[in-house]
Amino acid sequence: MTAYEFAAEASRISTRPAVATRVANAVVNSYKAWKNRRAFYRLGEMSDAELADIGLTRADLHVAIDGPFGADPTVKLRAIAADRIESL
Repeated sequence: MTAYEFAAEASRISTRPAVATRVANAVVNSYKAWKNRRAFYRLGEMSDAELADIGLTRADLHVAIDGPFGADPTVKLRAIAADRIESL
């Protein structure tokens, strides 16, 4: 086996785990986004008083859901609530 053949074989073997890791991370991130989106929809079922207790308004929910479907709306809500706390 020449050095060229060894290098070609080594690079092909080392890329397989990287691809598998990326695919696994994509699946995990998609699951987390789906799970958080379900929790976000439960926030919509709360009353305005309950939302105020956790530092949110109904308008905040509408702002957070305007992102792309794959995006996690709870990240946006966390930022909105943190900004509101800092401004007090």
